[in-house]
Amino acid sequence: MIEGGRCVFVANGRLEAQQVQSFLEAEGILSTYRAESLSFTHGLTIDGLGRVEVFVDEADADRARELLASAEAGKLRLGDDDTNAEA
Repeated sequence: MIEGGRCVFVANGRLEAQQVQSFLEAEGILSTYRAESLSFTHGLTIDGLGRVEVFVDEADADRARELLASAEAGKLRLGDDDTNAEA
């Protein structure tokens, strides 16, 4: 359960939000998402309608944002032991 959650990512639809959730979960960070009903009925995002916000516990927010920023910058890679490691 997410206590005192913080939004760490705004996705363009549930698929992207689920990918982010999987990434964070692989790093040991639990998350949940909140979406506009349009994303459930139409599966699209137009001008912010249907956006999906990914939330983590307050205590994990800084680490989650750092991991997401590193991934966006292409700084994460599979290491020799098949775990994520910063380049």
